[in-house]
Amino acid sequence: MEEFLQIGAVANTHGIKGDLKIFPMTDDIKRFGKLKEVIMDTGRERLNLHVKAVRYQKNMVIINFEEFDNINQVEQYKGAKLLVDREHAVPLEEGEFFIADMIGMSVVSDEGEELGELVDVIQTGANDVYVAKKGDTELLLPAIKDCIKNIDMENGVITAHIMPGLRD
Repeated sequence: MEEFLQIGAVANTHGIKGDLKIFPMTDDIKRFGKLKEVIMDTGRERLNLHVKAVRYQKNMVIINFEEFDNINQVEQYKGAKLLVDREHAVPLEEGEFFIADMIGMSVVSDEGEELGELVDVIQTGANDVYVAKKGDTELLLPAIKDCIKNIDMENGVITAHIMPGLRD
């Protein structure tokens, strides 16, 4: 299980006062307004940052951190990941899971066939789509009750019903 969860990535700078434009990677973009601190992973180091101000621009989040006050300080952080520890993650509802925790789970059919490993979750407007990969073959499984029958986090197994047309 991942200790930190990615909630966004630095897309660009914004203005000259050290603001960063963030591409959100969370279901609820408004969660950024509740953040007090975040961890920025630059690939070389992790910085603990304190949120000073948050505003929204279309589908992006503009954040000003207490640690930065001009564009020269933040230009180097383009592409950096924004993380939170599990303690500061959004609480999950019953039957909800973090994608980071699901990646790598075994996917089997309700008939006992091994379908592969969960390698990705595609988030669409209607429902998520699980990508199971076995060798060179990928199978796309819609995350709906008719298809995904059980997610057993404890044993790392997703049980799926292969609906007609999914293998075509």
